[in-house]
Amino acid sequence: MGLGSDMYRQQILDHYKNPRNYGELEDPTFSHVGENPMCGDEIRMDIRLDEDDETINAVAFSGDGCAISQASASMLSSELTGKTVDELLEMDRDDVVDMLGVDISPMRIKCAVLAEKVAQDGAEIYRGELEVEKTTTED
Repeated sequence: MGLGSDMYRQQILDHYKNPRNYGELEDPTFSHVGENPMCGDEIRMDIRLDEDDETINAVAFSGDGCAISQASASMLSSELTGKTVDELLEMDRDDVVDMLGVDISPMRIKCAVLAEKVAQDGAEIYRGELEVEKTTTED
């Protein structure tokens, strides 16, 4: 592993120990929860949209879990602000892995993408395109 990989590991630890946007939004446009039963990760994503009902104005997350899931939620919460709901829905696991900056083992991918899946499902529920009570990485 090179120096760059160590830098990204430090970034993950920093986001885990000092999460950005941790908590709940006072008046979110939508909120959704999800879990990764294999690891015990639980995430709630709160998203507030601008008046255009399309641009993400604010994001907060809360929950508990491993360093990868919590760091991913922290990074994603910062990354999504200013993006559109369509841009959120276009994201895939490669975007999350790129954001984290390290190779993620197949067993840990579900940890890494949990926040993304929760945010995407929340957006689809808000748009009336999906009906689920809770997102799970076991689907």
